[in-house]
Amino acid sequence: MGSSAPDGRGERVSTSWEADEIAAGFEAYDDLPERILGYPCVFDALRLDDATRVLDYGCGPGKVAERIVGDYGCAVVAVDSSPAMLTIAQRERAHPRIDYHHVSGEQLSFLADGSIDAAMACYVCINIGSLDRIKSIVAEMYRVLRPGGRYAVLDTNPNTTGVQFSTFRSGEPGRRYSTGQQRRVLLRRPDGQGLELIDYHWPSRTYREVLAGAGFRDITLHEPVSGEGERPSKPHGPAWGNETTRPPFLIVVGEK
Repeated sequence: MGSSAPDGRGERVSTSWEADEIAAGFEAYDDLPERILGYPCVFDALRLDDATRVLDYGCGPGKVAERIVGDYGCAVVAVDSSPAMLTIAQRERAHPRIDYHHVSGEQLSFLADGSIDAAMACYVCINIGSLDRIKSIVAEMYRVLRPGGRYAVLDTNPNTTGVQFSTFRSGEPGRRYSTGQQRRVLLRRPDGQGLELIDYHWPSRTYREVLAGAGFRDITLHEPVSGEGERPSKPHGPAWGNETTRPPFLIVVGEK
C-alpha cells in the first residue's frame, strides 16, 4: 500500500501525484461508484449532448476523457500537472479527439477566452490544500468558458466523510474535519491491494462560495445515491455498499 508519512508537525505529507507509484495505483483503481453515480451526473449537468469542446481539468490517466469521447463524440482538452498520469493517459487512451496537455500552474494560456463549451474538475479541489489556488483554478475555468457554458466540480462528499463505500473511504469514521484539514483516503484496488492518499476537507459551502466568487450563477449542488437500476452488474466486482443510502459524491455546477 502506498502511504504518506507524517511530517515533523504530525501532519501527513500531501500525495505526490507526480510519483509513478501513485499514478500506477490510480490507474489500477476500479472507479465503480464514480462510473455509476459520479460521472453520469456530471455529464448530464454539463449538457454534453450540446457540447462540441470540453475541458477536463485534472484528467489523470484519461479515463473520464475517454468516456466523454466515446459517449458524446466531443473534442476533449485534457490537462494535468502530473507527467506520470499523462504518460499513462497517452499510452492507454490516446484518441484523435483528445488533446492532452501538461500544465505546471493554474493558467491555461493555450486556451482563448470563451473557447470551451463545458468544463469539469474531477477530484481536483480535494487534492489542493490552498483555497487561493482553488479560487485561481475556478477563475480560469470561468475565463475559458463561453457565455452560457457550464462548469462542474466532482469531489468526494464532505458530508459523508468517514463512510465506507464499495471502493473507497475518505477520512476516519466518526471524526470531524475542519475546513482545509488533511484527511487519509483509502482506495481499494481489484487486485486486493490498497492505495493510501491524502486529501483535504472542503465543506459544501466552500464550493458554492468559490464558484460564486468567480462569477458563476445558478449554482446547484447534487448528492446522488444509488437506485435499483444503478447497482453494479459485474458478478465478481466489488460489493455495492453504503452508496444505496449515503451519497459518496458532491457535484457542484455553475453557469457562466
